[in-house]
Amino acid sequence: MARIDYFNDPNAPAANSVVPSVTAAIRNNAGEILLIHKIDNDRWAIPGGGHDAGEYITETVVREVKEETGLDVEVLRLTGVYTNPNHVMAYDDGEVRQQFSLCFACRWIGGQPREDGSETKEVRWVSPADLDQLNIHPSMRLRIDHALDDSRTEPYLG
Repeated sequence: MARIDYFNDPNAPAANSVVPSVTAAIRNNAGEILLIHKIDNDRWAIPGGGHDAGEYITETVVREVKEETGLDVEVLRLTGVYTNPNHVMAYDDGEVRQQFSLCFACRWIGGQPREDGSETKEVRWVSPADLDQLNIHPSMRLRIDHALDDSRTEPYLG
């Protein structure tokens, strides 16, 4: 399903839904972060997705990472809460979703990176120095920057 992201755009459609979701910041021993190239918006992002009823939020993180990347991860900590009402995603079925995402730092414990073919067309370890070369949505880049900032002692709340 195609989507259009609106970020601080006064012409954005009004949100008609909120879906709790997660993202996972996974780093390897070289300090690189795992990014996926999303099919729905043709941008690079950290893996994640919607929270399902009956799951603990950490189970959502583990499931979504496995589905999108093939990796097994352990959730370490919450790095941020992202609820900007000026960031909405419009889907071609008429849903306009307000951002509501919890970002978690995770440790890679198994599996090998692979594309899933339905949501991700590429999975890649990226050096933080190379992030500016990729098409990353500003709200996703904020999550990545917060997760990479080792000086942060508290999660971002916004």
